[in-house]
Amino acid sequence: MAIMATMDASDPRARLAALIDAQGVSYAALSRMLRRNEAYLQQYVRRGTPRDLAERDRALLAAYFRVDATELGGVAAPRMAPIRRLDVEASAGPGAFSGDAPGEGAMLLDPRLLESLRLSAKDAAMLRARGDSMLPTIADGDQIVIDERDTRLGTVPAIFVLRLDGVVLVKRVSKARDGMLIESDNPAYPPITTTAAAIIGRVVWLSRALR
Repeated sequence: MAIMATMDASDPRARLAALIDAQGVSYAALSRMLRRNEAYLQQYVRRGTPRDLAERDRALLAAYFRVDATELGGVAAPRMAPIRRLDVEASAGPGAFSGDAPGEGAMLLDPRLLESLRLSAKDAAMLRARGDSMLPTIADGDQIVIDERDTRLGTVPAIFVLRLDGVVLVKRVSKARDGMLIESDNPAYPPITTTAAAIIGRVVWLSRALR
């Protein structure tokens, strides 16, 4: 109780002291659980040393007391950003027909990821790749994120999602003398030159399930 009297109730040290007091467990026992010396938590609460708990220690204590780690000084997880999910599959193979009006849903991404990609949620879309024509870069089942603002082609090939003859494709695309050159990373698939394709967006990120 004396410990609590000298601390702000919002201080994570005060919160930890209150939890320990309520549970009737000893500081030394909890410190041993963390594989620290027996004085570790008592020094943290009473002397402020260390100034902050290590992330691992905080997580273990939060799990032990069944509280959110933010109560012990952890940083709240960022609110996830919703981006559009296109219910079509971008073919990395022979071709997947998109249909006239593909459905859309929502996917959630960490806003820090979008920030690192310099991409806003309103300009992003996610869809699944199918086939093997883009191996080893993109595999069957990969979830890919595209930047719908980026549709300009250059002379250096880049990976885009595009629509050609009613088929949604994910390919490496560049400018060509007679339109655009569409290439696969898998050498078993021949390149295509066309003027009829429409660029949907540039692939900026992918996620892969490990089997």
